[in-house]
Amino acid sequence: MEKLNENQVKEALKKLDGWSLEEGMITKSFKFKDFKEAFAIMTHIAFVCEEQNHHPNWENVYNNLTIKLNTHDVDGITQKDLRLAQSIEGIINP
Repeated sequence: MEKLNENQVKEALKKLDGWSLEEGMITKSFKFKDFKEAFAIMTHIAFVCEEQNHHPNWENVYNNLTIKLNTHDVDGITQKDLRLAQSIEGIINP
């Protein structure tokens, strides 16, 4: 898997709704109705992560979920991260 340069990442982020590049990761925060809804979405995302064999750094506080993606093997952003971000978007905004 090839690490993308900063310009490639910024260009790719234009195709994702609200994701940004922060500290070497693409990141986005989501707000849900309550903890139950946030946890249900996280569970759905977890199954997709397993299918793609790619796992996020994430934090959940009550109804807020922050997801950060990068590919540890290359210490940067790859197509793998962008693909997972697109999948996450599809789950949250079907």
